[in-house]
Amino acid sequence: MIPTLIVLAVFLGIPLLYLVLTYNGLVAIRNHIRDAWANIDTELKRRYDLIPNLVKTTKAYAKHESETLEKVIALRNQCRANTGSPGQQATTEKLLVSSLNGLFALAENYPDLKANTNFLQLQSELVNTEDRIQAARRFYNGNVRDYRNKAQSFPSNIVANMFGFPAEAEEFFEVDPVEREPVKVSF
Repeated sequence: MIPTLIVLAVFLGIPLLYLVLTYNGLVAIRNHIRDAWANIDTELKRRYDLIPNLVKTTKAYAKHESETLEKVIALRNQCRANTGSPGQQATTEKLLVSSLNGLFALAENYPDLKANTNFLQLQSELVNTEDRIQAARRFYNGNVRDYRNKAQSFPSNIVANMFGFPAEAEEFFEVDPVEREPVKVSF
């Protein structure tokens, strides 16, 4: 009688334990992804807060370059308003980074601007923020990779499918190869 109960407990207990551990692991990874996205969002907001000051400083020196400056502000506002999926946000972020590169290229034409302490400080802060965004993206994408691996690998994919953890539910925050270049800053 007792050996039968032990065998029954082992045959029911081990699969149940695996089920619980796998489910909890999927929940933990999903929460890491959400936390990592919140970190990216924080850094993006930091970037959005720096841009108007950078543009304002640049405007004082480059009054006839208003089209470039207005484009940067418009894209900044568009990115700030975009609260869609990582893929949707990546699309507008690519445009913003490209326009910021144009802003820094514009600054090359104004030696007084390049020497302005406020401009240099803002530029440095923006470069620092870009580095932090890249680190946050790597962390986020690593969590998405781990989640997808667990949700697609056998036998954990069975548990994922049973409890509604689709492998493709989480998107990578991808950047075009052109955007992988750091923001160019020259002094």
